[in-house]
Amino acid sequence: QVQLVESGGGLVQAGGSLRLSCAASGRTFTSYTMGWFRQAPGKEREFVAAISWSGSIYYADSVKGRFTISRDNAKNTVYLQMNSLKPEDTAVYYCAADLGLYQLKSGSPRYWGQGTQVTVSS
Repeated sequence: QVQLVESGGGLVQAGGSLRLSCAASGRTFTSYTMGWFRQAPGKEREFVAAISWSGSIYYADSVKGRFTISRDNAKNTVYLQMNSLKPEDTAVYYCAADLGLYQLKSGSPRYWGQGTQVTVSS
């Protein structure tokens, strides 16, 4: 089992920044590909970013150049730095983990966090 706990969400004005954190516990963190998803009201959950155990990184087109995913294996934590936030970034953001990158990118990772709300005001 892998437990994921997100933090760092909140309310920010458009153009501002937030950093989300996801602390993982359980099995070997370094073996897992970690990712972030988000779900806006009335919309399906969508992939945001992923980082593999080897450091390969993938982003959704909608966040490229604005969001940065990183991981600190010593702290069992993955981060999502969000800059130049837009009102359309408003969503519940979920941390996710799986041994396979395909599962992250296809939206079917095995482990999910409980989510953290990000609200961007215009």
